[in-house]
Amino acid sequence: MIYHVTSNTDWQNALQQGFYEHRSLTAEGFIHASKKEQVKGVLDRYYKNQADLLLLHIDETKLTAVLKYELVPSVSEEFPHIHGALNLDAVVATTTI
Repeated sequence: MIYHVTSNTDWQNALQQGFYEHRSLTAEGFIHASKKEQVKGVLDRYYKNQADLLLLHIDETKLTAVLKYELVPSVSEEFPHIHGALNLDAVVATTTI
């Protein structure tokens, strides 16, 4: 299981479109994701004091896009990166943050 933080608004748009694309896919070529133990650090670093957030629980075995674990030098850890649109059936649960 991997995880992705998004806004409720972006998730609702994805449900209407039939797939999810984060702006990082265009800007960086992938959608950022995290392992369970990395989620708190991601929230603390990038989403402090933001409301309307959801945590997507993603079954990586259901992904149709390529998943790569890549080193993020600023934190010296490998993070899962989804190289393509996220198919909605790979999202097995959502949690309000």
